[in-house]
Amino acid sequence: MAAQAGKLVVVGAGAVGSSVAYAALIRGSAREVVLYDIDQAKVEAEVLDLAHGTQFTGASSITGGTDLALAAGADIVVITAGAKQRPGQTRLELAGTNARILENLMPRLTEQAPEAVYVLVTNPCDVLTVIAQRISGLPAGRVFASGTVLDTSRLRWLLGERIGVSRSSVHAYIVGEHGDTEFPLWACATIGGVPLRDWRADDGSLAFTPESLEALAHNVRTAAYRVIEGKGATNYAIGLSAARIVEAVLGREDAVLPVSSVLSGQYGLHGVALSLPSVVGAGGVRRVLEVPMDDGELARLGRSAEALRASAQSLGY
Repeated sequence: MAAQAGKLVVVGAGAVGSSVAYAALIRGSAREVVLYDIDQAKVEAEVLDLAHGTQFTGASSITGGTDLALAAGADIVVITAGAKQRPGQTRLELAGTNARILENLMPRLTEQAPEAVYVLVTNPCDVLTVIAQRISGLPAGRVFASGTVLDTSRLRWLLGERIGVSRSSVHAYIVGEHGDTEFPLWACATIGGVPLRDWRADDGSLAFTPESLEALAHNVRTAAYRVIEGKGATNYAIGLSAARIVEAVLGREDAVLPVSSVLSGQYGLHGVALSLPSVVGAGGVRRVLEVPMDDGELARLGRSAEALRASAQSLGY
C-alpha cells in the first residue's frame, strides 16, 4: 500500500488524536505521521503502540513526542487538543476552555509550520476555527474545521440503512454548526440521482415523510451524545473523517466535503465559520459552494450562523 506524500502532524494524543493517527496510518493518508502532546508518557506510549503495527500499514512512518519542533515542515496539522466533551455537555459549552488552549497553541504552531494547512477537530470546532484564523492571520482556506464531514457520514449511513442502498449512492449533506443547530439539506439530497423526497418504497409509496426525515435529522444531531454516554468519547469515526480530509489536501483531490471555514459573503454571511459543501484540495479549502436551499433551510442556516457568532463574540472574537 503506497502512502500519500506529505507530513501530517496530529496535535493531541487523546482518544481522538490517536484515532486520527491510527486511521491515517492504515489508510496511507500521509507518508509521515507525527503525534504531539504535552503528556510525555501518554504520547510516547501511543506512538510506540502505533509503531509496532507499521509492518501492516505500508510505507507510512509514525513518530512523536512533547517537543513542538516536531511540527516543523508539516504540510497539514490536525488539532485535536482540548478538554473533551462530557456526557450531556454541548459543544458550545466547551468553547471557553478550549479557546484558551488554542490561543496558547496556535502562534507556536504557525511559527514551526508557517506553510501548513490547519484542520480544527477540537470542539466547538466552528468557533475555534474563527479564533485560529484570526490568531494566525492565515487565509481562511488554510484554517478550517472538520465540520459536518462526520455528521454527513452519519446521515448517509442512516439513509442507506433505511432503504437498503449503498452509502456511496446517497448524496446528502448536513450543514451549519457542527452541533445542535446543524441540519440536513433535503432540497438537494439525492439517492442514485433520484431526489430523496421522491424516492419510493417497493410498494410504490413515498419512502420518506416529513416526520421520518425530521427523525433522521434528530438521530444525526444526537448521535455524538449517545456515543459519549455509552463509551465516554467519539473517536473512531472522527479519526476516519479527519484522515479523509488529510487525503483530500495532500492528494490535491479537489473533493467536495462539508468542512467549516470562515465565510466571506456566501449566503450573505461574513466572519462566521460553519459547514457548507466545499472544494478541498491543495492548500485547503479552495472554494465554498452555494448549493440550492429552500426558504426553510436558508432560515436554519441563518439561525446556525447567529448561534455561532454569539458564541465567538462571548469569547471576544
